[in-house]
Formats: sequence, structure tokens, C-alpha cells
Amino acid sequence: MNKTDLVALADHRVLTAFEFQYLADVPPEAQWFANLDSVQTKRAYQSDLRAFMAFTGIVQPEEFRAVTRAHILAWRAELEKQNLAGATIRRKLAALASLYDYLCEANAVTHNPVRGVKRPKVETNEGKTPALGDTQARALLDAPSADTLKGKRDRAILSVLLYHALRREELTKLLVKDFSQERRGVPHLAVQGKGGKLRYIPAHPNTLRLVAEYLAASGHGQELDGPLFRRVRAPKAGAVAAALTPGGVYSEVVVRYMKQLGITGDNMGPHALRATAATSALEHQADIAKVQEWLGHASISTTRVYDRRGSRPEDSPTFRVAY
Repeated sequence: MNKTDLVALADHRVLTAFEFQYLADVPPEAQWFANLDSVQTKRAYQSDLRAFMAFTGIVQPEEFRAVTRAHILAWRAELEKQNLAGATIRRKLAALASLYDYLCEANAVTHNPVRGVKRPKVETNEGKTPALGDTQARALLDAPSADTLKGKRDRAILSVLLYHALRREELTKLLVKDFSQERRGVPHLAVQGKGGKLRYIPAHPNTLRLVAEYLAASGHGQELDGPLFRRVRAPKAGAVAAALTPGGVYSEVVVRYMKQLGITGDNMGPHALRATAATSALEHQADIAKVQEWLGHASISTTRVYDRRGSRPEDSPTFRVAY
């Protein structure tokens, strides 16, 4: 390539010289954060790193490179003083470990100071997210009105969550066409999971019926590339219809009907419906490896958190006592 060719390429560059230099100067600490795929992971890790920065007094990204194992141990001790759950401390240390793994790859540091730092033991194999009982799940599915557009939408949403164990972010990414996927003659949902991984889940007949009723009432069933679940209020003229947000799924749908039915407690939200679906599938003899694939888990150890077959309340000796 000669000098004339290089000049021609420079004339057609998308980035300005300033933008090029700016990106070249972005520290690897910021690159690591920008490279995280999951919005939920970004939110949690951002909170965890801010807490560490507040503890150590770090202001500039480059200051992370001066951190030693002693700093990590001191922070872990501080977190323990706050009486945080072991799982929370483990996640915070995992966020730092992820950052330093990236910095090692970028040759910004020579080693990961979090490696070798002992993490709290997991208190239980069952996990913190509760699962609903069968009666509660049936009542929740029937809670929204069957006569209004919002009720039809919410019935379809609850059915997708309780029969297919989707994360709320996955549900909000569903497009209309994602419910028209056929594989070997069986309707499937095309679900975009963590890290952009696509998985296909056979659609439950009850869900197919409820989604069809919702689309017939909403009138956007032919907008195949549009979001499936939307706000009930129509967008302004010329505006593109926006998908219901994960926050909307949490507050406007799941928690709203749970409170209406008197279902309360810690961690009661959309993830409890995912736990309910996984627990029910395992209790009805679903293969745990298939459940792992169904949930989109990278490791089967994560799936085992939902395996409550040995701890069903109705199997307790309490109900065997007779006087």
C-alpha cells in the first residue's frame, strides 16, 4: 500500500483523529466494564466496584493497578463487619477477580490480587430465591383480568415466566416472531439469553393460547420484528413501540399480582417464578441436564440450586406426627 492509498483511506475514515486517539487512551479498566454483556451484571459489578473504590479511596482507573492482596483482605473484613450475606461477599470478590483477570490479560498488572483470597462458604445448596407452591402458581396465573388488554398481556407474561423459566430481561427481549418458531413440527420460543446466546424452548400450549389472545387484542401480531410485550398505552404518532422494561415486568406485573394475592416475603419477584418453574420441572422427573439447558445455565451446579426434591415441606416429618 503506497502513500496515496493511505491518504485516500484517511479521507474516508469514520473516526476522527481525536476520536481515534481518545479510544487508544481508554484504560483497560474501562474496557473491561464496557465488554460486559449482561445489563444486570454491569449494574451489580458497578455497585461492587464503587464500594471497593470508596473503601480504598481509588479515584482514577489506573489506581487499581496498585492494589495488593492486603487491600482485598482488608475489604473482605470490612464486608464481614457489615454482616453481609456470604453470597453477597462472594459476588463482590468475584467482580474484582473478573476485573483483575482482564488486567492480567492486558498486561496492565502482573497478577490477580484476589486469587487465593478465601471466600465465605455458601450457606446452603438451595439458594436464596423462593419457589411458589402449586396452588400459589395457579392463583397467580389467574390473577390478571381476562377482559382487558393489560390483563391479557399480564396473563401471557406470567405464563411465559411460569412455564418456560425465562429471566425478566429475556422476556423483555422477545419479539413477535420469536413465538412463531417451529422445530420438528413443535412451536418454540427463540430466547436470547446471557452473553447473546440463543436457545429454543418448546412453547407450552397454555402460553401459546394466551399470547395469541393478547396479540389479537393488542393488534400488533403482524409486526414480526417488533417487541412482543409492550406498554398498554399506545405510542405517540410516529414513535416506535417500546418493549416493556425489566423494571416494568417486576413492578407492574409480577409483584403487583403477588401482593394482590398476599404472596410476600424476601426475594419475591420474577426470579421466584423462574425458581418455581425449575423446581416444578425437577419434581416431576425432568432430567437435570435438560433443565440446565432449558434455563440457559453454563454450569449444572447453578441448576442444582433449584433442586428442592429432598426438601419439599409436605414431605416433612411434621405431617407424619399423629397423637
